[in-house]
Amino acid sequence: MTRMDPWAPAGDRHWRDSARTATACALGFCALSLLMDWGAGTLTLLRALLWLTLSAAAFVVLLPPRVTAGPGWLAIRTPWRRCLVRTDALVAVRQYDGVSAHLVLCDTHGGRLELDPRVLAANPLIWHELDTGVHRSVERGTLVHGADVLEQLGHRIDDETTRAVLRASELS
Repeated sequence: MTRMDPWAPAGDRHWRDSARTATACALGFCALSLLMDWGAGTLTLLRALLWLTLSAAAFVVLLPPRVTAGPGWLAIRTPWRRCLVRTDALVAVRQYDGVSAHLVLCDTHGGRLELDPRVLAANPLIWHELDTGVHRSVERGTLVHGADVLEQLGHRIDDETTRAVLRASELS
């Protein structure tokens, strides 16, 4: 789990698999819809373009955001935009629970980012970069709201990691 270059950004190690799954689903949808339309004898150029457009839309919806982190920053890239926050200059962190739980991070430079906490739990290197930046924000006094949220999240991630290690070593 170590990186060869300590200055290289930490990335979501499950993103490629998720992107492959999104691609396979979109291509499968496209192939099946074109095949069924062709089999029914109703395939035209306009209908083929419609199926291709719907498949591209399905791909964009299924493609997860790409999360990367480095010393003092955290970034999310979607097909539409790139969001970046300075983790060493955070102002507020809020957690929203529910159907789609997410964290909202805001920094002193006006950066705002929404992040699924499961990405942090699944990627210890990203969590480490965020946690290090949060400690710097607390030391500098910029983090006004949400230090307790990240502390609780850190405890949850540590607990999950401990349980995974115990399961892997067959101790529990």
